[in-house]
Amino acid sequence: MEKKELIKRLRELLKTSSIVEDADMSGYTSFRAGGKAMALVEVENKEQLKAALQFADEENIPHILLGNGSNTLFADSGYNGLVIKLGRGFANMAFDLGERATVGCGASMLLSKAAALMSDQGIAGFEFASGIPGSIGGAVFMNAGAYGGEMKDIVASVHAVSPDGKEEKDFAGEEMNFGYRRSILQDNGWIATDVTFNLTSGNVEEISAKMKDLNARRNAKQPVNYPSAGSTFKRPEGYFAGKLIEDAGLKGLTVGGAQVSTLHSGFIINKGGATATDILQLIALVQNTVYDKFGVMLEPEVRIIG
Repeated sequence: MEKKELIKRLRELLKTSSIVEDADMSGYTSFRAGGKAMALVEVENKEQLKAALQFADEENIPHILLGNGSNTLFADSGYNGLVIKLGRGFANMAFDLGERATVGCGASMLLSKAAALMSDQGIAGFEFASGIPGSIGGAVFMNAGAYGGEMKDIVASVHAVSPDGKEEKDFAGEEMNFGYRRSILQDNGWIATDVTFNLTSGNVEEISAKMKDLNARRNAKQPVNYPSAGSTFKRPEGYFAGKLIEDAGLKGLTVGGAQVSTLHSGFIINKGGATATDILQLIALVQNTVYDKFGVMLEPEVRIIG
């Protein structure tokens, strides 16, 4: 079946016009670079999500879920598949307050928004995530963390939909197999739609002050004024990626519009007009140089599609 006919059928099935054909993925990812996807569909509820997944499965269409796009890069050659994005219907939040606070969040809610709402309610334990530029679902998918905190420390359960859209189930926190920048969702393909956190009650002023301090530290040490995907490389055991890169003399190195940040060598940034190819070539150059000098192979933290 031709692409236009597939997209027409999907639009009719979901009863939505929120489908972008030949979607320019540079507009949906924080690197602001990359090629086009066959189509991008934004779903607003579980019924639409499950229908889109079942359609893709039955028609053998490659498909992936995209969160806030803050840890993803699409190759310039593009992605001949369907990108599914959770819409505002998955940005809900519910509180059960007490000495132990339970918070439920929809997977499309931004971490920064969730942290701000929790702070207003005097809920502590989520401060570390306040400056991470991603969504709840993406954070759980990759066990996001910062400043000594990780999702694995606070996730009580995850409600998810199967890759073929035919099942729903809850994963308890201990079933998520959280590891360094990993979760079971990367292995089984299930899609998080809702997450429940176990947190604690605290003092609003103290929580707010901690968040401001962490964000000030982040802004001072990281190149937040340029498009990037956050830390480009995972932390190798026994080392720090940024220090290895700096010690290899790579700080400020550029390929096209991509640069190893002069503020923090662990970040590759888009200085302006970078293509995905520029970024990928710079990643490979950094990997090879660090390996040649120190015998350590850096592993990208960025999810590369296509």
